[in-house]
Amino acid sequence: QVQLVESGGGLVQPGGSLRLSCEASRRIFRINAMGWYRQVPGKQRELVATINSGGSTNYGDSVKGRFTISRDNAKNTVHLQMNSLKPEDTAIYYCNADGAVRDGFRISDFTSWGQGTQVTVSS
Repeated sequence: QVQLVESGGGLVQPGGSLRLSCEASRRIFRINAMGWYRQVPGKQRELVATINSGGSTNYGDSVKGRFTISRDNAKNTVHLQMNSLKPEDTAIYYCNADGAVRDGFRISDFTSWGQGTQVTVSS
């Protein structure tokens, strides 16, 4: 129902910055939360940051103070500003959204994941 398209990944040197963006394919009637998770081969997907409908944010311990999540409700977009990047931040980053869409009089809940974008931090 709702596709999420990520952009902004790439290769950056340690200490550098990247900004990830995630845009929903259609208007979202109600957003419960949007966020970012990351995964490296052989490990479980882990929380990076989330932002809920009220604007409250939650960050994984390893990124606190370095990453900032923000949301543009009008554009159904969420961003992740990543500063002071470290080699251990290297992973595939996935966007997630949870909420509801409206088609006429019908309101349907959804949870969607993006296809992932690679972030590599290396000199």
